[in-house]
Amino acid sequence: MTHAIIVMGVSGSGKTTVGKALADALNATFYDGDDFHPPQNIAKMSRGIPLNDSDRQPWLESLRDLITEHIEHERSIVLACSALKKRYRAILREGNAGLRFIYLEGDFDLIWRRMQTRDEHYMKADMLQSQFNALEAPLDDEAIVINVKSGLREIIEYALRFIMPPHTD
Repeated sequence: MTHAIIVMGVSGSGKTTVGKALADALNATFYDGDDFHPPQNIAKMSRGIPLNDSDRQPWLESLRDLITEHIEHERSIVLACSALKKRYRAILREGNAGLRFIYLEGDFDLIWRRMQTRDEHYMKADMLQSQFNALEAPLDDEAIVINVKSGLREIIEYALRFIMPPHTD
């Protein structure tokens, strides 16, 4: 079975860690959406300036096309992408029937503490509030919602229960 999954949430919620582990469990290819930002977006975020919708549009379209390519060739994909707004998720879904979202939900204080330990990433902790301000959390029927307080193993097990069809013998 081919899977197309986006692990979404604010910066620091664990999208990359969960996405890699989920891709391994599903024998899927993992991509980090951050790797597809054009240089001008990275430069802007590195200066502490949040991206606006026009900055994100071509980035989201390139991610949508990546997903489409995998689905068309029946290759499973797991993509870490913030997908903070409903319209961003709509762009990613365009032409991608079967695309599923896993929303890593967490409160500001927990994620803030996690971000304080990150120094290798261009998204700095002081920009976290802008992510929470932009977040339009998906409803339960739009995504698998998982609280990030759980450990990685529990998160993956929970996600797989919803992604994998039940086995009948």
